[in-house]
Amino acid sequence: MTPGREERPGSPTPPPVSVLRPGNEQETAARALREVMSQFATGITVLTTRGEKAHGMTANAFTSVSLEPPMVLCCVARTARMHDAISDARHFGVSVLSTEQESVARYFASKGRPAGMAQFEQVDWFPGRHTAVPLLVGALAWLECDVTETYEGGDHSIFLGTVRHASRGGGQPLLFLGGGFHHHDPPTARSA
Repeated sequence: MTPGREERPGSPTPPPVSVLRPGNEQETAARALREVMSQFATGITVLTTRGEKAHGMTANAFTSVSLEPPMVLCCVARTARMHDAISDARHFGVSVLSTEQESVARYFASKGRPAGMAQFEQVDWFPGRHTAVPLLVGALAWLECDVTETYEGGDHSIFLGTVRHASRGGGQPLLFLGGGFHHHDPPTARSA
């Protein structure tokens, strides 16, 4: 028996496969982290801002932080246009995408779309009631957040946001796993 791991009869655990390869240590570690994190399924969001640097960006580096007070965080590369947009606006919107919105996720991940508010002309959206940030029609859920703190995290910044408004729609989540989009198939029956 391996310390710290519960082994069950009839379910052999394959040995871990090392993703570290010889070469430049930092580059190898970055590649290994990317490979490992590709095995972690996440939901897909589109982050949005309004104002002079209005922008939308597909993101999966997003999570809840606290219920009291309600807080979330998103991580954005310091080289991304969204970084300056959130830094300047001091607020951001979050639309949690549904399986029907894979094309929306791809659109906001593309570099060729128009800049500013013009990029939102290709999608259905409504203004958030507190910040007027664009929130996407058809999403599973929406948040409007004020930036509370910004932390450096390597080549990204971590924007900690206090939730000003939260609401939810319906549907199934769009997922990201193994470098691609996936649709969640809900279980047909609940097990005890």
